[in-house]
Amino acid sequence: MSDLPAPLARLLWRQHTVYRERGGTVVIRGEDAGRWISLTAHGVGRVRVRTGRILDGGTTAPARAETTVPLDGDIARLAACCRALLAETADAGTPGTQAPAPARGGRSRLGSRSGSRNGSRKGFRRGRSGRGTTVLVCAAVVVGLIAASMFG
Repeated sequence: MSDLPAPLARLLWRQHTVYRERGGTVVIRGEDAGRWISLTAHGVGRVRVRTGRILDGGTTAPARAETTVPLDGDIARLAACCRALLAETADAGTPGTQAPAPARGGRSRLGSRSGSRNGSRKGFRRGRSGRGTTVLVCAAVVVGLIAASMFG
């Protein structure tokens, strides 16, 4: 996989940056297109391809689309797969458009995950303030005053 990123980057973008992260993932950034692609070895003879956007200021947004592709040395097929994922990422990033449904073959939308992991409801009450407690206390006081006036 070490000889694929540079030729792939030249096929996809005129202006690009290729670098390797600590875990061995290779990232190709197309600054002029505002997109990035990462390539990670995924088992024997397969590569995991993820795509996302580059935000203002140069930081990368989380991946929008991903798939796993056979790594058989056919750079044209890998480039076609990357272009399809980049198009899906571009559609997902455009306001007012809806991203296409994931196709079979490993593609998935990452942005559609729920905020909690493993279905846990941790953080369910996040964002609530003491207003609910105040309302309950006031209601209890009103009920108490009514009861006191009726029986007192």
